[in-house]
Amino acid sequence: MWTDVIDLRDFYRSPLGEVARRMVSRQIRALWPQVSGLSLLGIGYATPYLQDFDSPAHPPMALMPAAQGVLHWPDDKPGLVALSNEALLPFPDNSIDRILLVHALESSEQLRPMLREVWRILSENGRLLVIVPNRRGIWARVETTPFGHGHPFTPGQISRLMRDTMFTPLRGKRALFMPPLSSGLALASAPAWEKIGNRFLKGLAGVLLLEASKQIYAAAPLADARQPVLSPFREDVSR
Repeated sequence: MWTDVIDLRDFYRSPLGEVARRMVSRQIRALWPQVSGLSLLGIGYATPYLQDFDSPAHPPMALMPAAQGVLHWPDDKPGLVALSNEALLPFPDNSIDRILLVHALESSEQLRPMLREVWRILSENGRLLVIVPNRRGIWARVETTPFGHGHPFTPGQISRLMRDTMFTPLRGKRALFMPPLSSGLALASAPAWEKIGNRFLKGLAGVLLLEASKQIYAAAPLADARQPVLSPFREDVSR
C-alpha cells in the first residue's frame, strides 16, 4: 500500500525527516557524484533527493504513482512532477539515463510490472538506484516514518529482485544508522551514528541503496499502448 503523499511531505518537513534526507543523500551522491548532462527521473517520492541534482540545463523530473497522490514540485518553479500509473510510465524506450526509486518498491502492488517499465525506459548505458527499507534495521519496525511502511528487504532480497527483473546489481550503500527519534540529541549525533554504523554495524542500517545497470541482452519488452500522464555497494549486496 502506498503512503499518502501528504504524510511523505510532512515527514520530510520535520526535523527528523530533514536529517534522514541528508544522511541518505550523502550516500546517493557517493554513488552518483556527477550527473551533469544526463536525464534524471525520480519515481515514488523522490523529490526531497532530486533537489540535490538541480540543474538549469537538465532539471530532474519526478513521477508520483496515482495511488500515492501528487504535489507540485519544485515549490518556486514550473512543475517538473507528474502523476502516472506505476506500470505504464509515459516515456519512450531507452530515454532516461538515471532513475531513482525512493518510497516505491516497498509500496508497489505492481512491483514487477513497474520494474519492467523502468527497464524499458532506462537507456542502455543508464543506471538505476533503488532505496528501500532494510528488513533488519530499526527504521523498518517504526511506523512513525515512511520507512516503517510497506515491504522491507534484506540485501540479498533486493539483489535477487534486480536480477529477476533484468538488472545487474553493481554497487551498494547503507544509511540511517541513527535511531528514528526526534530528540535534539539524536538528531545532533546523526553524523556520528552514520560513521560508526558504516564501519561496525552495517547490518543495522535503516535503508539499503543499490545501483544497478540494465541487462541489454534481456528480451525486449512487449509493445503496448502507453497511458498518458494524468497530471502535471562496492559492498557485497548478497549479504
